[in-house]
Amino acid sequence: MVHTATFTVPTHGKGTIEITREVTAILAASGIREGTVTIFVRHTSASLVIMENADPSARRDLEEYFEHLVPEDTPYFIHTAEGPDDMPSHIRMALTRSSEVIPVIDGRMTLGTWQGIFLFEHRRHPHHRQIAVSVIGESPQ
Repeated sequence: MVHTATFTVPTHGKGTIEITREVTAILAASGIREGTVTIFVRHTSASLVIMENADPSARRDLEEYFEHLVPEDTPYFIHTAEGPDDMPSHIRMALTRSSEVIPVIDGRMTLGTWQGIFLFEHRRHPHHRQIAVSVIGESPQ
């Protein structure tokens, strides 16, 4: 069986937004009990990460790390047509992931106790990010 769905995440600029609930709801609607769920962000300036969801300071540290790792206004960047966060957002996306695959066992994602799925917005300004989800596996007959 295959079940697919999409949803939109409004962002407020740079930062992480948990999307675990939305993906969990899509998995539940699929009826699939054993298989995998794939989550894909359809943009080149945002990404996905599996990160701690208990303490927000862990995500804040990740966000700050990327600010230092790929700073805006880097003088040798050429691709700056959309502003100083243009090329840094693409590099940050390339250093993280545009998709995640999570095993499904007994109808549940096998995330660890403190793991959540997050959209990682790399642009300064708000956006509406499209997320595609595909659940593949078996359901009880």
